[in-house]
Amino acid sequence: MFNFDLSGKNKYYNLYCAIRGEILKGRIKPGERLPSKRALAEELGVSVVTVQLAYEQLLAEGYISSRERSGYFVEDITAYSAHATQPSTFAYPTPPVESFKIDFVKGSTPASLFPFATWARLIRGVLADCGEHLLERVPCDGDFELKSAISAYLYRARGIIVDPKYVIIGAGAEHLYGVIVQLLGRENIFAVENPGYGKISSTYLLNGAKILPISVKEAGICLNEVEKSPATVVHISPSHQFPTGAVMPASARSRLISWARAGNRYVIEDDYDSEFRLVGKPLQCAFSLCPEKVIYMNTFSKSLAPSMRMGYTVLPPKLYEKYLQIFESSANIVPLFEQKALAAMLNGGYFERHLSRLKNHYRGVRGLLLEKLQNVCNVKDTGSGLHIIAEFPKAENDEEIKQKAAAEGIKLKCLSDYLIAPASGYEKCAVINYSGVTREQLLNV
Repeated sequence: MFNFDLSGKNKYYNLYCAIRGEILKGRIKPGERLPSKRALAEELGVSVVTVQLAYEQLLAEGYISSRERSGYFVEDITAYSAHATQPSTFAYPTPPVESFKIDFVKGSTPASLFPFATWARLIRGVLADCGEHLLERVPCDGDFELKSAISAYLYRARGIIVDPKYVIIGAGAEHLYGVIVQLLGRENIFAVENPGYGKISSTYLLNGAKILPISVKEAGICLNEVEKSPATVVHISPSHQFPTGAVMPASARSRLISWARAGNRYVIEDDYDSEFRLVGKPLQCAFSLCPEKVIYMNTFSKSLAPSMRMGYTVLPPKLYEKYLQIFESSANIVPLFEQKALAAMLNGGYFERHLSRLKNHYRGVRGLLLEKLQNVCNVKDTGSGLHIIAEFPKAENDEEIKQKAAAEGIKLKCLSDYLIAPASGYEKCAVINYSGVTREQLLNV
């Protein structure tokens, strides 16, 4: 009666799909009796269990009914079958393969630089030392051992004095942006840098907040626009703004702090790549100027890997108390296992040794990159972070820059690609993000 192809692992599901399709197409009529389980199993060369599972699925979905001592019969579903289609195995679309020799857009650290051996050793140590403790519920603000390790690291690396109590562990920057919206309130207007990192504004909008794009100048976000605006929160990356590379001088930071102190306002200091100041010492944080008005945040995406969804924010005491009121009944969503391993990495000095290795690598990449661009374009580089700006004043437009680069096997974006709202003055400038690039790649272009 039936001639179905049941090849593959899920024979019962294939049989279910085949019979269902025959019913929907009307080839098996309403009221028609299906073969017994044993007879159909022998006919198709499969086990009785396979047929039984297929029949049970059809029965559960109402395509057939069971009559005692009579067998299985097809139900009348003609009204439904006119609009239904036969189920099929879903095939995920194959993403297009890009054939670029070098990618100046992707921001992932080369896998060869990840400290796999150190991380594996730390994980084994955590398993041995913590045991059943790893199965316990994590406090809403994170494991205190990691909070303390981050506090000690911030003092060593940035000269910031932070009470570990006020450190909040989160699952990456986007998660923390959402937490900040809940703390400050959706009624606030969040001023964001324009051009800027798109996920900042999109995450704020997704969480119901209002955003106000503010232009970025050589000294960072335009303070004249901020002071004239109705914004009550300002999100900045003062140490190395993305994508312009602007560094906010001390005078501008002080002025922004004064603006925050003048009302019920806050500054969010996103220190996303402060570890990678390749020339000179790290710059002073805005947080150290006014801990009660600045929310400091950073992640380990640049220093370790984007897949390690761990970040942190340091809250002013007043906001920390509000955080507890909102989230105290919730467990922290970052696994305790990973928090303990990262704490061991920070406390044991392994993280700083890893950073030292990364910075040596990036100094070499940056030096070679500047050498190659020397007679090609005007370079804007502050020695901070892992991207520079290449200006092509003779280019017709940004599309010409990208097309010529693509013809040479180079993928890049321009400043205009990062505009959140239309603005002028950012034309003919390519953003060279070299965080995912190696010297070997540069030597081949």
